[in-house]
Amino acid sequence: MAGTTGGHVDVAGLSHELPDGRPLLDEVSFRVADGSTTALIGPNGTGKTTLLRLIAGDEPVQEGGVARSGGLGVMRQFVGSVRDGTTVAELLVSVAPAPLRDAFAAVEAAEAAMVEQETEKSQLRYAQALADFGDAGGYEQEVLWDECTHAALGVSFDSCRNRLVRTLSGGEQKRLVLEALLRGPEGVLLLDEPDNYLDVPGKRWLEEQLRATPKSVLLVSHDRELLAAAADRIVTLEPGAVGAVAWTHGGSFADYGAARQARGERLEELRRRWDEERVKLRTLVVTLREKSKFNDGMSSRYAAAQTRLAKFEEAGPPQAPPVAQDVRMRLRGGRTGKRAVVVEGLELTGLMKPFDAELWLGDRVAVLGSNGSGKSHFLRLLAAGGSDPDAEHRPVDEHVPDPVQHRGSVRLGARVRPGWFAQTHEQPALVGRSLLDVLHRGNSHRDGLDRETASRALDRYGLAEAAEQLFENLSGGQQARLQILLLELSGATLLLLDEPTDNLDLHSAEALEQALAAFEGTVVAVTHDRWFARGFDRFLLFGDDGRVSETPEPVWDVRRVERAR
Repeated sequence: MAGTTGGHVDVAGLSHELPDGRPLLDEVSFRVADGSTTALIGPNGTGKTTLLRLIAGDEPVQEGGVARSGGLGVMRQFVGSVRDGTTVAELLVSVAPAPLRDAFAAVEAAEAAMVEQETEKSQLRYAQALADFGDAGGYEQEVLWDECTHAALGVSFDSCRNRLVRTLSGGEQKRLVLEALLRGPEGVLLLDEPDNYLDVPGKRWLEEQLRATPKSVLLVSHDRELLAAAADRIVTLEPGAVGAVAWTHGGSFADYGAARQARGERLEELRRRWDEERVKLRTLVVTLREKSKFNDGMSSRYAAAQTRLAKFEEAGPPQAPPVAQDVRMRLRGGRTGKRAVVVEGLELTGLMKPFDAELWLGDRVAVLGSNGSGKSHFLRLLAAGGSDPDAEHRPVDEHVPDPVQHRGSVRLGARVRPGWFAQTHEQPALVGRSLLDVLHRGNSHRDGLDRETASRALDRYGLAEAAEQLFENLSGGQQARLQILLLELSGATLLLLDEPTDNLDLHSAEALEQALAAFEGTVVAVTHDRWFARGFDRFLLFGDDGRVSETPEPVWDVRRVERAR
């Protein structure tokens, strides 16, 4: 790899308020040591992504400071869900060093000007831009990008440089940017959920790269397997009265749970001792005050006790023990026909060969396979109600998926109502609306709720404080929890979950697993979460040979389907 040097990051007393005045971070301090891989975890909405943005310089630091050495490479959360007109070349440029980004932009602008009006001046401008691009190391960088596209996509950079990123799967987008950052010159990497959209071989590859890289890495992830395999230390953001606070576990994730419990017990003991000491000091002040009324010699002792109590209370109590999350999901479902889904000769055009399958009421089916194999297409076809849906099979979602090209048929059973959790959180009907508004108004599939009932529902999902926020301003995990809440309220009897745990914090993922266990209906989930998949009893494998088969146990080592590109 080109990048052989590390660096460090020091975060000191960082505090941050949101634009509406709500405190988000409270004197957060930690260090990412040279060459270490540090994981940043915590409940959704505690400010992990905002903290990375502050470290990256995307937002101004309000209070406290950030110091670092080594160049900085950043993978932002949106990578994996790019749906605009960005090309492969533009995506790679966006994670390149700043001088190269500027030189590339100058070439693009000069080329556009020359196309519009080819004059001697525009030609000279274009020639100069190309020379500056070369001076900035652009041509050497293109050699590196060629290595990245071969590794991530199996093709040369020249053959895909103008390809739209939205034609790549989420995992391919992630792998491409990770290849560029890990091979690049930056000594410090900030990776916001780098494992999202990656299949399990991709996650294992990432774990190996993180163990091997000399770079200093700060990453946000909710994948327990990856955390255990790759992180040297764990920084946790915990909700506090005036913003999230941070504490650092200097070991691996394997013993993180025990360390967190021990810390909680220690904080409880410190708080108990502080309360006892305050009671003693107040009692002493009251006693000396009464004595000083009858004995002038006690006045100095009374004044000293008052001063001691004032300083003690001014210093304040020790940090309160963290409040445990209480996310309660109530996915109900309902009885349907015994055959929930019947698949006959289904061929996902250009993706997988024809296959048959039957899913029964109560099945928990995990759909496994590599990225780009057609798993999400299969889920979208079910979400639309199958090949030729009857009225009773209309999806309960406000966002109906795009049609899926296919041959053969998919039929849903009696009283089967599909509810779809979209991996990319595509919910255009929710954009521009607050959570309370979404629940209050309802739609054709779910009743509107009064403010009190809606507030209680949001509270069960840990979303009460975000009730007045717009959907698009929520964190990825908050959007995921809202989607699950809407499925709960909609009466779906067939849950179609596309990577539902990708953005959920650990506690919320556990709450989802418990809710699915109690759900009366059928569950089909596309997942690359090795821990989450343990709760399923059937496994449909979309293989690298283009065939779909059922396996008795999860199969993770599946190569990408070979297709003409």
